[in-house]
Formats: sequence, structure tokens, C-alpha cells
Amino acid sequence: MEFVTANGATLPMIGLGTWELKGRSCARTVEQALRAGYKLIDTAEIYDNERDVGDGVRASGLRRAEVFVTTKVWTEHLAPRELERATKASLARLRLSEVDLLLIHWPNPRIPLAETIGALCKMKRAGFARHIGVSNFTVALLDEAMKHTTELLAVNQIEWHPHLDQTKVVAACRRHGMAVVAYSPMGRGAVLSEPVIREIAVAHGKSPAQISLRYIIQEGGVVVPRTARLDRLTENLAVFDFVLDEAEMVAIRGLARPNGRIVDWSGAPAWD
Repeated sequence: MEFVTANGATLPMIGLGTWELKGRSCARTVEQALRAGYKLIDTAEIYDNERDVGDGVRASGLRRAEVFVTTKVWTEHLAPRELERATKASLARLRLSEVDLLLIHWPNPRIPLAETIGALCKMKRAGFARHIGVSNFTVALLDEAMKHTTELLAVNQIEWHPHLDQTKVVAACRRHGMAVVAYSPMGRGAVLSEPVIREIAVAHGKSPAQISLRYIIQEGGVVVPRTARLDRLTENLAVFDFVLDEAEMVAIRGLARPNGRIVDWSGAPAWD
């Protein structure tokens, strides 16, 4: 496993995303992932599976210090009192005294960002989160957040895959010393049928999924693919024994398209 360090946080470069995983299946998948070698588990208040994730972490038998747990506060709970309540509720469901990373899941224009960032910093100072960050933030929102924060922001978690050019946001994160965590790193499977991806996969004796993950990792991102299949868990981990050359990276970058974004809704910010 390789790691990336950003503003004091050290993150494994691959983790398990748990969106849509629920109940005993979720707990079992988390347990299997950790036993297979994963070190990062990504959940959120809105996923409605924090209790299951916590069960899986404990069932793995790993020491707490060996597992990096991320959760996120939902957009409706970003007023200071609500953020604190939501954070404590997440910890209660996870049955943890702290999370390794606490994120604002989506920005909320109805609540002043200064207030939200202030509350997020308070959660870190209170010991409820070892590190803090944001998710789905644009360049402008990152710049604004930096004006208000009194603690280091470690991460911006964003949709990022070969169909979506995130060059501007990634550059802004690097300027602020932040890591970029990529959700939907395979475009929910949409990129896996691309001839370019398939040809590169054959050349390396790897799967299209592994090529997509490796691409993001070589671009400096952390990936959190979701799967409930044990064979896929193992496959997704096996991306550190090969390297894409520059021609292959350029070819994959060329797959970006104007309509490549998958996760978009009425409450989303004005994307870069």
C-alpha cells in the first residue's frame, strides 16, 4: 500500500467507498476489505450505513490505529450547532471516539461558509476528528474556505475519473497543500468500455478497472472505489505493481468530455 501526505494527514492511496452498501452485507464487505489489506474506509451520514461500517471495522480484528475512517456531514447539517450534533451522532453510530477524517459532504449556499468552517475546526480541536476537509468544493469555494479556517484542511473529495477533467480543482488543492480523494474513479463503470482503456489493460495484463484506478493514483489522487465483491476488492488493490507510461497517461487524459460529470444535482455548486 502506498500513501499520500497532505497538511498533516497520511492517507492510503486506495480505500473502500461504501455508498449504497447497507446492513450485514456492508459490515461483511468492510471486514473483508480490511482483512484483504485495505486501510481506508469511506462512509457518510447520508449513506445510512455508519453503524454497519463500524461493525465491519471491529469484526476485522485490526487495531483502531490501523484503519483510516472517513465520514461526512450532510449539507442540511452545516449550521454550527447542527454540524456538531451530526458529528456526535456519526461517532455514536460508528461507535468510535473520533474519526480520522471529517468532511463537509456538499457546500450549502444558504449557510455562511465561515460558520461551517468554524464549526468544522471546532470538531477537530474537540478531538472528534483527527483531520478535517471538504467534498465537492470548487476552486472558488476552496479559496473561500482557506480564508476562514483556523485548522489545516487535509482533503477535497471530488468526482474524478477519465471522463471528467478536474485539472483546475486538483491544481487548487495542490496550491493549498490538500490531498484529492476521487469518488466514482471508474465513472460508475462508464469508462471501462473505452477502447483506449481496454487496449492499455491488455498491454499491462490488467483489467480496465485497474487501469482507471492506476491513472488517478499516478495523477496524485486517492481512490475510493465501491464494490461488494471479494474478487473486486482484491483486484482493486493490485494497482501498485505496474506503471502507466506518459503516452498512456496522455491517451487516458484525452478521454475527458464536456458532459463527463455523473454526480450533479440542483444543490451542486457552479462547477469549474
